[in-house]
Amino acid sequence: DVDSMVRDLVESSIRITKQSRLKEKYDIADKIAEDKIVEAMVPGKKKKEAPKQPQNPFEMLMNSAYGQKKEEEPEQEATTDVAMAREQVRHQLRQGLLEDQYVDIEVIDAPKGNQLDMSNEGMSIAIGNIFGDMMPNKTRTKHVRVSEARKILREQEAQNLLDMEQVTDDAIENAEQNGIIFIDEIDKIASGAEFTSGASVSREGVQRDILPIVEGSVVNTKYGPVKTDHILFIGAGAFHVSKPTDLIPELQGRFPIRVELENLTTEIFRILTVPENAIIKQNQELMATEKIKLEFSEDAIDEIAEMSYLMNEQAENIGARRLYTVMEKLLEDISFDIPETNGEPIVI
Repeated sequence: DVDSMVRDLVESSIRITKQSRLKEKYDIADKIAEDKIVEAMVPGKKKKEAPKQPQNPFEMLMNSAYGQKKEEEPEQEATTDVAMAREQVRHQLRQGLLEDQYVDIEVIDAPKGNQLDMSNEGMSIAIGNIFGDMMPNKTRTKHVRVSEARKILREQEAQNLLDMEQVTDDAIENAEQNGIIFIDEIDKIASGAEFTSGASVSREGVQRDILPIVEGSVVNTKYGPVKTDHILFIGAGAFHVSKPTDLIPELQGRFPIRVELENLTTEIFRILTVPENAIIKQNQELMATEKIKLEFSEDAIDEIAEMSYLMNEQAENIGARRLYTVMEKLLEDISFDIPETNGEPIVI
C-alpha cells in the first residue's frame, strides 16, 4: 500500500539518527568494552558462598573472634594480584599484542524470526517484544578473537547507552521536516481520457491512494504517527505515451513545478568519464579481474558518445541507457575471447 513509502522513510530516518548517536557513544563504549575483555581474560576470584548462619549465639561469637580475620588477609592479597595482572593485560591490549587471542565474552542473545508483519494495519510486532520488557535479556557465552570481541562489545555497550525514545523522536521529526520521497514511473498510472474501462480504472485508483499522502495526512508507523505535510514529493516519469495532464487534476495540482528534460546530446560523454562509477571505469575494473588492462583514447570516448547520440536519434530514444548497448557491442570480442596480452594494455 502507498503508506509503506512513508514507513520506509521513517525506517531510514531511524537508521541514520541511530547511527549518528551511536558514533557519539563509541568513546565511552570502547572503555567499557576494554574493561570487559580484560575481565574475561583475567577473571577475579569468585565470591564465596554465603557462610551458613550459625545455629546459636556462642557459635556466632566464636566465628567473629577467630574466623573472619584469617580469611580476609589472603583474599586481599588475591585481589591485588588480580588487579596487577589485569593492568598488565590492559597494557598489552592497548599495544595490540593480544588481537589474535581467544576470549569468552557474554553477548545478548537476540531471538530471531518471530516477527509478525501485519501489513494492512501498518504495524509489525515481534512476539518477543510483547513480553520482552518483563523478562531480563538472555545472554550466552561466545568464544571469539579479541579483535572481534571488541567490535561486538563496543556495539552492544553503545546500544545500552542509547536513549531509544529520544532517537525515535528526533528521527520522526527529521523525516517530517527534511524527508524527500521520490515517486518514480509516475507515468504508468496516468491514463488517457478516452479509455475509461479496464486497467485505467485501477490506475486512477492508485492515483487516489497517493493523493492524500502527497496532500498531507497522518500515517501510522510502528514508531508513532507521522505527518506528511512538509515532506517533499518528487514524481518522475517518461511521458511518451501519456501526458502529465492525464493524471487526475487533484494530483497534478500537487506537483506544481514541472521540469522537462532535454534529449541527451554528444555532451553526454561527460558521464562516460566524470562520475565515480562511470561506465568506462566499470568496464576497466571488470577487465582488471582477468589481469587485462583496458585503455580508452580521448577520441574513442568522443566516438562512443557520438554513436550513442545517433542511435538515440535514429532508433528509439532510451537516453543514457544507450551507452550500455554501445559499450557491450564494442567490447564483445574482448569479453568473450579473453586474449593473452602478456601485460600489455588493450587500447580502444
